[in-house]
Amino acid sequence: MEKLREEIRRHDHAYYVQARPVISDREYDKLFAELKELEDEHPDLAASDSPTQRVGGEPIEGFRQVAHAIPMMSVDNTYNADQLREFDERVRKGVGGEPYRYLVDPKIDGVAVSLVYENGLLTAAVTRGDGRAGDDITHNVRTIRSAPLRLHGHDVPGLLDVRGEIVWPSEDFQKFNEKLQKEGKEPFANPRNAAAGTLKQLDPGKVAGRGLQFIAHGVGRVEPLAVETASELFAMLRDWGVPTAKSETADSMEQIIERLAEWDERRHTLPYETDGLVIKLDRLDQRDVLGSTSRHPRWCIAYKFAPEQAESIVR
Repeated sequence: MEKLREEIRRHDHAYYVQARPVISDREYDKLFAELKELEDEHPDLAASDSPTQRVGGEPIEGFRQVAHAIPMMSVDNTYNADQLREFDERVRKGVGGEPYRYLVDPKIDGVAVSLVYENGLLTAAVTRGDGRAGDDITHNVRTIRSAPLRLHGHDVPGLLDVRGEIVWPSEDFQKFNEKLQKEGKEPFANPRNAAAGTLKQLDPGKVAGRGLQFIAHGVGRVEPLAVETASELFAMLRDWGVPTAKSETADSMEQIIERLAEWDERRHTLPYETDGLVIKLDRLDQRDVLGSTSRHPRWCIAYKFAPEQAESIVR
């Protein structure tokens, strides 16, 4: 049973983190069914972090509010290259002339959440809420296959508070909307609102099977922390089985500005919706030096692409 669990976790890692599945969906389902049958035969050997536990437990009566140990702040927005250069000038002054570089990743249009792991086990999943406290959605996140129930690999920290987005990938969202229409029901307006509504379900059984995915883009806390940069931390998250946004480093803001059009085109190839880029200092100690305002970190900024939908006035 434990060998099957580990093999399924390995395949989940290959599929969601590395994007290189090594077996077919049918073979995966056979492994899953075999494990489920063994656990049904030997309930005394069941494990709370088994992949079979993703199918959803009993419905809950309501959501409880949970405080974030470190606030989940929003990111300030910019819309043109001149505003990016102004941000870069503030960073240059803030770090006192030290060399610095940026980490750039897509601004994922999903539901912001915090996943807390203690000694490698998922213990809590909380929405951003007002930034200081959010809803406990652990029962629903446990059904999402890309959110590991147990971290694996080397040097797993005693405490990890990983921040990211829960998205409804475009293909799965479209299939679900087609199913609703065939049933004569109103389809969802867009993937983000649909994902938010799904996570508000009191019955996790209604969340399982919809194809939601978790993608990490940062951390709140890591104890102990053994790296100096966010890019190194991203690599460690992937080693631990946590899928991350596809990020790139840049040595200057001008490098980023030169590639804005390229990134705008590339976002259409992603399996989920994005509406911009998030540009942040790579060195973690420099982030600490810059700190934050009451609402936004001073060490990162979002560049928003032109919207694909907008309001018009017909005269």
